Amino acid sequence: MRNMNNYAGKRALVVGMARSGVAAAKLLHKAGAKVVINDSKTADALGDALLPLKGLDIEYALGCPAGECLSGIEAMIISPGIPDTAGFVVKAKEMGVYVTGELEMAYQLSSGEMVAITGTNGKTTTVSLLGEIFHNAGRTTHVVGNIGYPYSAAGFDSADSDMFVCEVSSFQMETAETFHPRCGALLNITEDHLNRHGTMENYALTKMRMFQNMTAEDVAVFNADDPALAPYILMVKAQVMLFSRKQEVENGAFVRDGVIMTRFGGVETAVCPAEDVYIPGPHNLENALAAACMATACGVSADVIAHTLRTFTGVEHRIEFVRELEGVRYINDSKGTNVDSTIKAIQTMNRPTAIILGGYDKHCDFTPMVKEMLASDYIREAVLIGVTADQIERQCLENGYTALHRASTLQDAVDQCRALSADGWNVLLSPACASFDMFPDYEARGRIFKELVNNLK
Repeated sequence: MRNMNNYAGKRALVVGMARSGVAAAKLLHKAGAKVVINDSKTADALGDALLPLKGLDIEYALGCPAGECLSGIEAMIISPGIPDTAGFVVKAKEMGVYVTGELEMAYQLSSGEMVAITGTNGKTTTVSLLGEIFHNAGRTTHVVGNIGYPYSAAGFDSADSDMFVCEVSSFQMETAETFHPRCGALLNITEDHLNRHGTMENYALTKMRMFQNMTAEDVAVFNADDPALAPYILMVKAQVMLFSRKQEVENGAFVRDGVIMTRFGGVETAVCPAEDVYIPGPHNLENALAAACMATACGVSADVIAHTLRTFTGVEHRIEFVRELEGVRYINDSKGTNVDSTIKAIQTMNRPTAIILGGYDKHCDFTPMVKEMLASDYIREAVLIGVTADQIERQCLENGYTALHRASTLQDAVDQCRALSADGWNVLLSPACASFDMFPDYEARGRIFKELVNNLK
């Protein structure tokens, strides 16, 4: 434990009873805090979500605003969905309450070694792949963070020899303070979450907080093929490794004559042919190179890395094959929650494709995606759903993409795509938007899409 005594005996308020909040309450209780849990929902509305806390000496303040629960509170832990500019957060800080996020708190109260990955796209695939590499190398490994498994849950019983592979979002870094990965990677930066961060510079600098405590003993990994990252590489104190699928790099991972190579500490090693990487697409080659950098920096052998690259089949909701029916392949890319992510999905299509687009508005410009649709030989039809349907339609028409259809529900969109497609086609759900207008999260959207597809007769 790094800071066990920070919370012992203190009255700590946990705000937000989703998975990370419930896990945070359990970990704080174990650390000896006097825990109070809060959510705007009542206990009845939260239902089974609170079962992990049953029998623990925890105070419930449910069905009321967090701002009404601050009396006598010494520490407050907020979920990533709560911005640090929220009124009750500002009020708590003014009262002298220590405010932090679940990820930072979990890091403080956990043992073990930790590596972390951030970026706009590719995080979940890369942390899952890297976790599998460490697992295959014989380490007790926990893949945690923004991926949906809270750091607090894994940290509850962690040992010094455990490895944590942490997916980090910009939201989680707003409250980062002591968070210190041994090795950290920034995969890319493209427009996203501007409804929260305001500007691209604020968004990028928030992500860079992940590196703020790293020293020359640590390793920072960056994508050499993303020019937007160049100014940020200069900000880190750690040793830098780069990865590139387009050029050789002095220190890091690259492709030479079709073979993935690593170079670290003056030692160059051939890993495996790039075509052996099981998960498809140029973006997944980048993810594989990033994972190879980090694993090499942490002392994993090239044969373990190669075996994992050949056998890792990808993550749910990311270019995930669902089924083939009447010669049409249905693909779930519900994790395509921003423009750049959907562009990468479009680039992996190699058959005529009907794509489902649209969802919650994150104030993004869809023009780059429309241009990719026009440049592709395969995006033949687009079915639009959700709050952003009007905006996507307008930007499609402005750029000359006219094969557009409107759907009122995801069921309607699937039915329309089935009617529009034929033997040898794909139907791709890759919305380029968050899901909150119609679904609780992208996972729920993806699961419902798979159910609808699997129910087609």
